[in-house]
Amino acid sequence: MNLADYLVRIGFDRPVRTDIQTLSALCRAHVNAIPFDPLDVTMGKRVTRAPEAAFDKIVRRGRGGWCYEMNGIFAWALEEAGFKVRRLAGGVAREFMGDDAIGNHLMLIVDLDGPWLVDVGFGDGLATAVPLKEGAFDNSAMRCALVDMGDGWWRYKNDPRGAAPSYDFNLDVTDEALLEGRCQWLQTDPASPFIQNAVVQRWNGDEHVSLRGRVLQRIGQDWKEQELVETAEDYVRLLKQEMRLDLPEAASLWPQICARHEEVFAAAAS
Repeated sequence: MNLADYLVRIGFDRPVRTDIQTLSALCRAHVNAIPFDPLDVTMGKRVTRAPEAAFDKIVRRGRGGWCYEMNGIFAWALEEAGFKVRRLAGGVAREFMGDDAIGNHLMLIVDLDGPWLVDVGFGDGLATAVPLKEGAFDNSAMRCALVDMGDGWWRYKNDPRGAAPSYDFNLDVTDEALLEGRCQWLQTDPASPFIQNAVVQRWNGDEHVSLRGRVLQRIGQDWKEQELVETAEDYVRLLKQEMRLDLPEAASLWPQICARHEEVFAAAAS
């Protein structure tokens, strides 16, 4: 665990100060350099929430990670730099799933002049830090919003062109057991979206790029483009070219990716 090595990994060569300008710049550097990459789970490999393991995987081995790894290592780096960080047990799609969703997403609050929402682990989520106040805001190429739900609960509403539509969080819900339980479920239960779907995402400046199974998608301020990936070789090439992941073993996922593609589009057609 070495802060200097992490800063090299994200290409951050400015002085690290405990102010909002530095915090936002660190967020942007992280999401540009490191992809949202849960492919270990899709390939049947177990992962851990330990930041030491995330450091080895992301910094030393040049991989990405999912929320538990991405926000886990980011929280550690921020604390090393002197920021005050709270780890929250968020709930992606809690508006549909209810409280069973709580813990399926690790996200962060950083306390400066007030609480700031920080989340480098949502895939197509925040590209910078945002103050915890109700209202819509520009999130690079996307338009998002924060909604005060009452009783301490907040809802992050994603851009309609994004993946998951929302997640909920509460500044008092920091339960490590909830996070651990959902982390284990998401990588072991056949119903887990991370087992069923191969999804990799990355911010590239003001453009968001995702590889969802066979579909490569780019989103800009007022546009969206998609193309279909034809072969396993193309899939591995795009992982390296677009996601900065040198992962030839991901070719083993191709039969599963094709089957899932047919299943999803057949369901949509019916």
